[in-house]
Amino acid sequence: MAIAKAERLMNLALCLLGTRRPLSKRELRESIEAYLEANSDDSFSRMFERDKDDLRELGLVIETVENLDGEMGYLARRDSNRLPPITLDAEEAAALGLAAKVWQQARLAGAASGALQKLRAAGMPEDVDPYEAHGALEPRIPVHEAAFEPLMLACRDRRPVVFDYRKATAAHPEPRHVEPWALECWRGHWYLAGWDRDRGAERVFRLSRITGKVRSRSGQFTAEVPDVVTVRETVASWAGETADRSALIRLRSDAGYPLRAKATAVRELGDGWDELEIPYGHGLDAWLVEFGPDVVVLEPAELRADVVDRLRAVAKG
Repeated sequence: MAIAKAERLMNLALCLLGTRRPLSKRELRESIEAYLEANSDDSFSRMFERDKDDLRELGLVIETVENLDGEMGYLARRDSNRLPPITLDAEEAAALGLAAKVWQQARLAGAASGALQKLRAAGMPEDVDPYEAHGALEPRIPVHEAAFEPLMLACRDRRPVVFDYRKATAAHPEPRHVEPWALECWRGHWYLAGWDRDRGAERVFRLSRITGKVRSRSGQFTAEVPDVVTVRETVASWAGETADRSALIRLRSDAGYPLRAKATAVRELGDGWDELEIPYGHGLDAWLVEFGPDVVVLEPAELRADVVDRLRAVAKG
């Protein structure tokens, strides 16, 4: 369905850009196969108005012109839809080149490389090496989860999805009906922010806990999409980044460096263990479980109980 709409929008854009005179709705319907297949005039009219609004939202300047007979016509003048010449200095070109290199291990590698080639053809300096000053750096955004690509497309096309999701405290996955908003990489893991229809609230899902295929669903979003989806802030708050309390844990001396970076106090206990005081907020239990036997929660009691429950759920499979 998304491919059919994209093709229809492309055909409409080509018609509007390729004409020297305004085209009426009737002429556009006769020129585009998808419009000819519309069940009725009303159905075509609604489809055309939505497509016209979508193209304008994407940046295409569409003019509406009334002819001598009072009939409305539409066209997109090339001079009104032409980008100015691209002028990039060496630093800007290096930043764009570095951004494209980042995606080499992800499914977006092809699109990133294609965009870089187009920028070079448009005037971006070709002799700029994004690694020249930092040759030892190899920036990457790894994407190993099969759910990444379908969720990325669903976020772009505003399509609801269904997937099976296993919480850290659950032994078996459960179906989730979600209106996807945005994807965010945080601490090496990918997260999806969206509206959970079953719970009627915003939720964040870790992609590595999605099992099976992500399935698209027809229909519109039922919840308003925020102007800025602060996935990173939401995930951070779940991991104790916005904590207002403290927790006391034991940590092996050669492990848990992210925990040590957040610690407000560290004391050596001997025998290969240290005692750390760390910020405690919602979601800290899920983060501590990731360190397995290298961490022992001392207090508070409720945090220790939550961590034990999560470890038991993992042990059950």
